[in-house]
This record gives sequence, structure tokens and C-alpha cells, in this order.
Amino acid sequence: MASSSSSSHIRRYYVFPSFHGPDVRRGFLSHLQNHFASRGIRTFKDQEIERGHTIGPELVQAIRESRISIVVLSEKYASSSWCLDELVEIFYCKEALGQIVMTIFYDVDPSDVRKQSGDFGKAFEKTCGEKSEELKQRWREALADVATIAGEHSLNWANEAEMIQKNATDVCI
Repeated sequence: MASSSSSSHIRRYYVFPSFHGPDVRRGFLSHLQNHFASRGIRTFKDQEIERGHTIGPELVQAIRESRISIVVLSEKYASSSWCLDELVEIFYCKEALGQIVMTIFYDVDPSDVRKQSGDFGKAFEKTCGEKSEELKQRWREALADVATIAGEHSLNWANEAEMIQKNATDVCI
């Protein structure tokens, strides 16, 4: 049943990137988005949300209307409740709509993401603060799930441009 709903589902974007802005927006992500644009791949860009619109519902709609979500996990990704909420929604869309999820571990160890340990785990614990146990559990499960998806690890690449090119190629396949 999920396949029939996903085939009739509106796909306004090809790629939805989930990322922590201060870690990757001006460098890595801008180059990745530029590479996608040069290949005609329509990517959601949060800075294009019209002023006055509530950002939360716009993000949820963009995630649901994307064919692929690329999760760029960085050291401070878990310091943002927005990122964690996006991640939960991305995994909902993976299950309900058949969305493809790709991961990029940007200067962060996949094990730290999976176990919420190291500096990544410290950022996560700080974000959890006074949140409900139910919400914290959803975030933990989403982080554990995303960390098990085989992805690119920036520390394995000597040349970031080549890593970006490979990711853009993988999206086109």
C-alpha cells in the first residue's frame, strides 16, 4: 500500500537536506547544493521560505514533498531540536512514503551518533534538557536509525570536492 501512496505523492523537491546551519551551511552544504543545481536537481533551501510563514509546517511539507533526504550529521547537529524533529519526520517519510534517506557524517564519528556519545552526545543531552521522555526517545531512535545507514564519512576523504561530487552522482542514480 505504501508504494501506491508514494507513487501518487507530490514531489516538489528532489532533495531535502537536513543539517545544522552553523556547522556546514556556508561551506560544505553550499558546494553540495551548487553541484545539485548544476545538474538540475531541485533542492529545498530553507532560506527561501517566505518571511512571515511559520517555519515548522513549511519544513514538514518540504520533507514530505522530497524524493530523497540527505542528513548531514555534524558535531552540533544534535544541539538543534529543529534538526532532531526533522530527523523524526524524515524517518516517518521513509517508512510511510518510501523516501530515500542518505547520510553524510561530516567530521563526526557514526558511532557517536548511534550511541549519542562524545561531543555529539553532550550536545544531544543539552538539547534534551526538560523535554518529555517520549520526545527524547523518538530522537534517540531516529539518531540510532540514521547512524546505521551506510553513508559517506568526511574523514575518509582527502578531498571534500570529490566527496561532494560522489554524493551528487549517488543522488542522480
